[in-house]
Amino acid sequence: MSTDSMVTHVVAALAVVIAASHALGVAARKLGQPAVVGQLFAGIALGPSLLGLLPGDVYETLFPKQLQPILTAVAQVALALFLFAVGYELDLRLLRGQGAVGAVSVGGFAIPMALGAGVTLLFPGMFASANGKAPVDTTFSLYMAVALSITAVPVLASIIRDQGLAGGRPGAIAMAAAGVIDALSWPVLAVVLVGGAHGSARTWTVKVALLAAYVLVMIFAVRPLLRWWTRRPGALMANQVPLTVALALGSAYVTSALGLHVIFGALLAGVIMPRQADGVPDPQLLRPLQETGGLLLPVFFTVSGMAVALDGLHSSDLLLLLVISAAAIIGKVAAGSLAARSARLPWHDSLVIGVLLNTRGLTELIVLNVGLGTGVIGPRLYAVLVVMALLTTALTGPLLTLLRPHAPATDHAPAPLPDTDPGQSPATDTAPAPRP
Repeated sequence: MSTDSMVTHVVAALAVVIAASHALGVAARKLGQPAVVGQLFAGIALGPSLLGLLPGDVYETLFPKQLQPILTAVAQVALALFLFAVGYELDLRLLRGQGAVGAVSVGGFAIPMALGAGVTLLFPGMFASANGKAPVDTTFSLYMAVALSITAVPVLASIIRDQGLAGGRPGAIAMAAAGVIDALSWPVLAVVLVGGAHGSARTWTVKVALLAAYVLVMIFAVRPLLRWWTRRPGALMANQVPLTVALALGSAYVTSALGLHVIFGALLAGVIMPRQADGVPDPQLLRPLQETGGLLLPVFFTVSGMAVALDGLHSSDLLLLLVISAAAIIGKVAAGSLAARSARLPWHDSLVIGVLLNTRGLTELIVLNVGLGTGVIGPRLYAVLVVMALLTTALTGPLLTLLRPHAPATDHAPAPLPDTDPGQSPATDTAPAPRP
């Protein structure tokens, strides 16, 4: 395919992807679901499962194989920008005095990990059958443990905003715990895919040491430099957008090169980015990143959905889906709720936290794409796990609605935040209001 032809195909594919993702994202929100649910359905619809069934090779014409690397690259750039914005928005002051974060993080990580590995040992035949007869070994069991321990921070942030929980204790604890859980899950996944596959503990030790050194450099060297640069006389945050984009992508590259994912580098860059003097993000810097990342992020959902081959599923895979979904829901809702309760939070707040931790989606899709790309899981099991991620994410809103009538009165209403679902621009020009 010539360069001109490639450009033509990319432009057409992006137009179809963005339009379809936006339309189904809006439809999902009208049904009370996060936009990511509709966007992932758009990806499945644009893939071989539905679009590929049309006559005339419509799927192959619109999305030839040569386009996949380009679409994947666009998706990763969008992911890095969006996650930088998430890290920049994260108000660490909300975590002061919240001792429950540690308990919820440990419970929401360890118990789903145990259940994820446990179901593979209890039902090895079902997993082997859905995974192309591949052996259910230690690497596979640990991978499934990570897959069930994930909580999607960006989608969780969107749900917290939509449900009016942004300024309250359950939302703050759930967001903080979700970040810790994912931060614990990614190194374990790296062990599975790097150390576990090659048996080289020394390689992983070196990578951990390099990552720790990089985090220290970002905190104690890059952050002070950024603070001086953004607060120097005559500096305008609106003029810092190119520098910020370079920081986000550069940091994402470093963590990716260390064997982790771009999400870590982007989040870290956002967290260390200096805020305004009053402690809130500068909207002139935040808004362009949210808009750019939100506009292109549907490409990631579409690329993920295209890899789902529903026509390749067997009837026995339905039972496996039920087993995995039950383990995923119990591992998050029950474990998160009990952990929060053990920290002496009220039962209502504890249940809300457990339900919020059950949100998967974006981060889960990253884990599944990594597993599919490295051959740990095959297309059939990948499709089952994607459906599980959709189900658990879609359950969050209805479960929170059931809990809402029993919510106790609060002393003050949550501070409003911009409506920034993946794939949507912020609804306002204002940054999140600081907590008093």
